[in-house]
Order: sequence, then structure tokens, then C-alpha cells
Amino acid sequence: MTYPPPPWTIQGFGLLNVHLLDVDRVRSVIPAELQIIPVFPGKTVGGVFVASYGLDSVMPYNELIVVSGLVAYKGKVGPWISHIYVDHPDSVAGGRDIWGLPKELAEFEWTLTGQPQVQVRQDDRPLCHLTAHWRSPSLPTPPIAAPVISKLRTDPVVFTASGSLNLQLAGVTLDVPPASPFASLELGQGWLSFYSDRLSVVVAAPSKIH
Repeated sequence: MTYPPPPWTIQGFGLLNVHLLDVDRVRSVIPAELQIIPVFPGKTVGGVFVASYGLDSVMPYNELIVVSGLVAYKGKVGPWISHIYVDHPDSVAGGRDIWGLPKELAEFEWTLTGQPQVQVRQDDRPLCHLTAHWRSPSLPTPPIAAPVISKLRTDPVVFTASGSLNLQLAGVTLDVPPASPFASLELGQGWLSFYSDRLSVVVAAPSKIH
């Protein structure tokens, strides 16, 4: 298995759902040493992001990211990715070895004519289905530089994803069947939803949190 060293540049398009999640419910998928940060009483913020990265990326692949909460550790704050799926074995290996992300293989089926939608499956098990029913004109979006907290082997680490997103507000429905590995999070429908027809992000190497 071969994969390039960090940083990784990824470019493509995607759908993003932002969710408010019950702190008590997500506790089981977040390491005990991490503090879950509530944004409202009893609620933390999470999300579902599905993207397709093209030939201008470090490698072409599709990705499903499930963020189950906003967490803190020794003064560092960032989202915690509890579930992540891709359709390229080198992305699985690199994600696990470099960033400690629990990547698994899955299959992605996009439909981009009419209402953009994507179905994600793992073998014969559906993981989720997202559909954008409407989209606003593009919103002015400043460059992003977002820290992410992960765990590389036994050590919490932090890394930065920075770049640009061309965001459109969207009406996105999310279907997570009961057999999905993240159905227990009870994501429901998103609090806010976006479609990005153009994204370019650089994912930096991680550093240990001291």
C-alpha cells in the first residue's frame, strides 16, 4: 500500500450538513480523555460531509466524514471524526497511518443531473443518502483554516485543513438507515446545509498535543 506524505491537497465538490447532537448520545464514540464542548445546553455540534475529489487532488477518491462533536484537549479545540469512509485503499492507509483517522472502504454513487445526490454503501449495507433539493446562489466565503482533533495510536493530535469552499445554502435531506454504523447518533435532519460546487483544501501533517 502506497500513499504520498502530507500535506494532501484535495479538490472537488461536496455536500455538508451541520447537526446539533445530544452530548450524552455521542459520548460513546468520543475518547474519554476529550472534553465535549456544548454549544447549547446538552447539545454539541457535528455534521456529515460527503465529497468527491478529482484528478487535481493527491489522488481521486470519494469521502464521507461524520463529525460526532466539538471537543477540547489541553487547550486545543476541534471537531472529532468518529466515522469516515473512502473508496480508495491508499486513502484508507494514509488516513490511518498519518492522521489516525478510522477510515474504511465504501462505495459512492453520485447523481449530479437535476438535484445533486449521493448514496454511500459498504458492501450490501447502505450507510446514508443525501439529496440537495434546492441551492441558493453562491455565498461569499472567506478562506478556511480549521483545526481537527484526532488520535494517532494512543496520542491525541491536531492537524489543520485549510483552503477555500464555494458555498451555496442548500435544502439537503439526509437518510441514515437503522443498520448504518452511525445511526445511533440520531443525526436527524441538518440544522444548516450547504452544497459546494468547488472546494480546494490542504490537509497538513498532525502534531502531538502536549
